[in-house]
Amino acid sequence: MEIDVAFGPIAHLISDPTIEEIWINTPNRIFIARAGKSELTNLVLTADDVRQLVDRTLIWSGRRLDLSHPFVDARLPDGSRLHVVIPEITAEHWVVNIRKHLLRHLNINDLASRGSMTSEIALALTNSVRAGLNILVSGGTQSGKTTMLNALVSATPLHERVITIEEVFELKPILPDLVAMQTRGENLQGEGAVPLRKLFKEALRMRPSRIVVGEVREAEALDLLIALNSGLPGMGTLHANSARDAITKLQTLPLLAGENISHKFIAPTVASAIDLVVHVGMDSEGRRQVREVASLTGRFENDRAEIEILWRWDGQQYQRGIGSIGNEEKFAAAGIPLESWWHK
Repeated sequence: MEIDVAFGPIAHLISDPTIEEIWINTPNRIFIARAGKSELTNLVLTADDVRQLVDRTLIWSGRRLDLSHPFVDARLPDGSRLHVVIPEITAEHWVVNIRKHLLRHLNINDLASRGSMTSEIALALTNSVRAGLNILVSGGTQSGKTTMLNALVSATPLHERVITIEEVFELKPILPDLVAMQTRGENLQGEGAVPLRKLFKEALRMRPSRIVVGEVREAEALDLLIALNSGLPGMGTLHANSARDAITKLQTLPLLAGENISHKFIAPTVASAIDLVVHVGMDSEGRRQVREVASLTGRFENDRAEIEILWRWDGQQYQRGIGSIGNEEKFAAAGIPLESWWHK
């Protein structure tokens, strides 16, 4: 599908490599984001232009948008992510967001060279992935969680089989043995939906070496924790304001799975399932970087998993925390003993 044909009046915005996101609030109020900052464009469309744009882009994805399904989340041919909401959920106009993934193909060292982290942190994260540590990436909207997760997954040893689970395809790690799965909505008869929790069950039947979930939002957090506690390495992202908040949220989301799930079960499960939390953020200039790297000790107290800071960005530089990366046996088994590269 050619860009000019698919995107019509906004094709020039899609083609512009400096634009990260495009959103249409009304046909005459169209915004873009560059370097994390929003700008109002001088582009003016009609309501029909917006509808035709959405119709053309949805042909490729195969996803539905109508009065019974007034939201849609879809992947576009160029890898961008489309989100649309229509009236009566919105007051009058179709609201469209197109999020482009400009940095999706960068590896951990690429991110370090762009200033997203130091070479010391990059080495620690690379070795942690190679050793099979379970890593949670946290941050706010547009903070670079997906870019960071993609870079981490790309550091997986080439002989391993990786299965990714997402609501909409966004991850694209460079690996030879990769299976990507996404959810599916229900059909016109209200049947055929495939949620994230179903994909978890299917993924475990596919001989994975690692399992990766694009974003943990609801009860699927329980499935992730159970998979990680079974000895299967994995990674995922989660919306949170800090590494500590991410662990607190990860202890809360599994409670949505049912009344029989309690904090007394979740706290030790989280403490033993997650090894590292990488918290990313964006500053006022639009620069995305690692804000914190924290490790879980495996201990818990008062139904809270214990977490220690390894590095924290103070606004000028990274401060080394009191935490230890631990997991000596995992690093040794992977042939990367801690004493050869980790220095407190």
